[in-house]
Amino acid sequence: MAVCSEYKQLLEAFKEWIDFSSSLRDLEERTWNACLEPGKWTVRDIVCHIMLWDQYFYEEAIEKIASGEKITLKHLDFDEFNRKAIRYAKTINTDELVEKALYYRNKIIVAIESLPEDAVAQNYIDGDGSDFYIPQYLQDFIWHDQHHMEPMKEYIEAR
Repeated sequence: MAVCSEYKQLLEAFKEWIDFSSSLRDLEERTWNACLEPGKWTVRDIVCHIMLWDQYFYEEAIEKIASGEKITLKHLDFDEFNRKAIRYAKTINTDELVEKALYYRNKIIVAIESLPEDAVAQNYIDGDGSDFYIPQYLQDFIWHDQHHMEPMKEYIEAR
């Protein structure tokens, strides 16, 4: 598959998070704050987790690529990043969280859509010296989104 059509399909799938997170605005606070299962994250925790990953990847990779700068993205301690996301989720109100989730996902999409095809197809080197390839990033985070959206959908539909 050509890079152009591949990444456009990936971007469409990546956009699903926008519609889904927008639909969460109508949830009651108790639904936002209830664990999906005993010992699991809340809807609020998950949305915050995804929003902060989007913020990180936008600021440290996608924005840098779009402006012609070196990528500063580094591999982080996922567990520590997730703990910080859960702590932050407790400090932000629902409307602001949804707005930030939409803001960062849209920033990523607009930045990628502004790139010429050869820039999308290029391999970049991140702050750790590892490869960063936009179509692979999109593929990985589409999987990540689905991994979290499916349990949330099931939980919300069951309520």
